[in-house]
Amino acid sequence: MAAETSSLKTILRQLYFGHSTKARIFRYALLAFDLITIGYFVVSSVLDPARLHHELDYVIAAVLLLDYVARMIAAANPGRYVVSFTSLADVVVIASLIAPAFLENFAFLRVVRMLRLMRSYHLLKELRDASSWFRRNEEILQSGVNLIVFIFVVTAIVFVVEDDRNPNINNYLDALYFTVATLTTTGFGDITMTDSVGRLMTVLIMIFGVALFLRLVQTIFRPSKVRISCPDCGLNRHDTDAVHCKHCGRILKIPTDGSWE
Repeated sequence: MAAETSSLKTILRQLYFGHSTKARIFRYALLAFDLITIGYFVVSSVLDPARLHHELDYVIAAVLLLDYVARMIAAANPGRYVVSFTSLADVVVIASLIAPAFLENFAFLRVVRMLRLMRSYHLLKELRDASSWFRRNEEILQSGVNLIVFIFVVTAIVFVVEDDRNPNINNYLDALYFTVATLTTTGFGDITMTDSVGRLMTVLIMIFGVALFLRLVQTIFRPSKVRISCPDCGLNRHDTDAVHCKHCGRILKIPTDGSWE
């Protein structure tokens, strides 16, 4: 029995952390499944806001549960994995899918699974090794993912809190509309919070969210930089074609991949 368990652990570790072509295809397939699943969660909230049909939810929950158990077995320290944030997020997602009768209003907390996207060290390493384009644009891509995750998680909180309180928020799309309007300080006023909890939540979104939202947007659209520390002044962000440090004038030797189009 112990030998079989050890063999299973070895196989799973090779799939989740290995460097073979088979392992990489497996992890890319999991990433694609995550993307499709998130899209389904969002679309279904608009097409079926009452969540009357749960058959596909149960299928997704079964796949996620198998993935969760496999990751736990493959982990070097299963106990540490169980208490990790991504693991707890998966537990919330699975629970929201298999217990709709009890967790209906909390079902959209399942979008926290987006926090797993692009966060695996091994996946990032593979993308860096496989694509020079990814290496050049990694910071922009990371900021873009962070922005999307931030908006969707805040939207999920708005929906969960206001679904039964606010008649103007009937589905996830309504909550997304209110969230974006608040974060961009547009404030159309067609959807407003009518209760104290909602108003307090809006204040928190405006105070903390707007600053973070603008910061992430700025990171996405600012000119691309490379990270290399200047030996003299310590400046660690420079233009990709910089020859001298802008702070102290020190000649820099920035590694490049050669010419590209």
